[in-house]
Amino acid sequence: MNRTVLSVGAVTVALAAVTGVAALTAPEEAASSAESLGTAARKPVERSTLVCPSPSTSDVAETTYEAFTPKGGPGKKGGAALYPAERADPQDPEDPADGKDGKDGKDGKGDKDRKGSEEGAGGEDTAEKEKGNGKPFLALSSPGTPVAAETDDPEAPALTGTADGPFAPGWTVQQTTTVAAGAGRGLQGTSCSVPDTSFWFPGASTAEGRQDYVHLTNPDSTPAVVDLELYGKEGEEKAEQAGQGSGEGITVPPHATVPVLLSTLTPEPVTNVTLHVVARSGRVGAQVQSSDRKLGGDWLAPAADPGPGQVLPGIPEDATAVRLSVLAPGGADADLKVQLAGKSGRISPAGHESLHVKAGMVTTVDLKGLIKGEAGSLVLSPAEDGEDAPDVVAAARVLRGKGSKQETAFVPATVPVQKRATAAGNTARGTTLALAAPEGGAKVRVTASPGSGGGSAKSTTVTLKAHTTKAFTPPRPADGKGGYAVTVERLSGGPVYASRTLEREQSGVSGFTVQTLPDDRSTVAVPESAQDLSVLNDD
Repeated sequence: MNRTVLSVGAVTVALAAVTGVAALTAPEEAASSAESLGTAARKPVERSTLVCPSPSTSDVAETTYEAFTPKGGPGKKGGAALYPAERADPQDPEDPADGKDGKDGKDGKGDKDRKGSEEGAGGEDTAEKEKGNGKPFLALSSPGTPVAAETDDPEAPALTGTADGPFAPGWTVQQTTTVAAGAGRGLQGTSCSVPDTSFWFPGASTAEGRQDYVHLTNPDSTPAVVDLELYGKEGEEKAEQAGQGSGEGITVPPHATVPVLLSTLTPEPVTNVTLHVVARSGRVGAQVQSSDRKLGGDWLAPAADPGPGQVLPGIPEDATAVRLSVLAPGGADADLKVQLAGKSGRISPAGHESLHVKAGMVTTVDLKGLIKGEAGSLVLSPAEDGEDAPDVVAAARVLRGKGSKQETAFVPATVPVQKRATAAGNTARGTTLALAAPEGGAKVRVTASPGSGGGSAKSTTVTLKAHTTKAFTPPRPADGKGGYAVTVERLSGGPVYASRTLEREQSGVSGFTVQTLPDDRSTVAVPESAQDLSVLNDD
């Protein structure tokens, strides 16, 4: 197959669209430029873009959105708002199937089942408002206070939008769907994602009884062209022979979404695959929705970019099965140590202390008996020290319950919290925060925002011991009502990895969903230099 190599310019433009700031520096020039550009300082981002996928086509699904931006952003003028995206047919993307104004020929402003907050002035200054896209579905009125919206529409659209000014640093939106029955029943949750040009999804599948859709959403005013690469246990060549070419050159129209069923890319079912989404032009948001007839379902978020080691934080304490999927996408095999950072320290799972991953092939292992009553984080590291260890990507499928009451969630590898991470959509009951310090000890401040219906913020300081994971109920807002956001700030010590689990029981099934919490992009490194950086917009 033809592999797309992204130029430095393309990567820079993608960065600029998210942060509002970018520097044009070729990789080979980075070292020499560091001195001339001076010392890098971290400054608040000026603009953020988010994409939320279409939540569910089920008639018995209910979805809640919660948006939040922490206080402290610079300036007074700005806003944050999400608007409906059109739905395009992947076979005929030039003619969106939903009509020109939103979805299915409707006006794109939502219907009587959509109870979004639309009166907030926070959306008035966003680029989307300037484009005349009508009323926002969900808009923030002020930083520091979450805003919620609901829908039970089985044709609810994907959402795209921007935040600028004081609303941009740390803007976060949580989408949580309860599916009462049928394939994918249970709790499905995802954090609305930042558009990019490359995404890795280990843990996907085209197996019988399971439907995995990748949702590709374009937030910009120009088309994006996307390639879908599938890797199986026989490697990428096997995937090509299995029909991978049908996933090449997918056009995603401006402000539109294209869902692609992964099983249409392989003539035969494949239980474990890794999906690589590559935008050869433009950028997209990408998330995989997995529905299983017997095991429920959830959203599979993108995993951390390839690296020699990976951390998967927050495997729940009552997990009954954990399946680890790993891919080494380069040209060399990877040998990994597999450890679990638990409450008391790191241990090696019996019988799975090490893992050999062949280059370009998906390796899966069922870690039976991994969790024994306490939450933990999977830590993958090179078996031997050295700078030439091959890169890998990884994710875990986690099951809870037994028999007909099993439910599925996914825990992809994630990056550490640099300064702050934010999780919206928390509830007074059924919320667990997991913090992992796989290397050295660390000190963290955890803050609950006011609730969407009132209350005041509340903070606590958490000390993490080296090589451990601490899972606990986060603080709740004082006198708070409604959902609330939680921020995690690393104060000192080694790297901290975080995830948040939501739990909700329905018809005797304990539904759950896990979202990893990477840094919330509140700041960007800006070299202090006479060479001023250009501020770029994505409209």
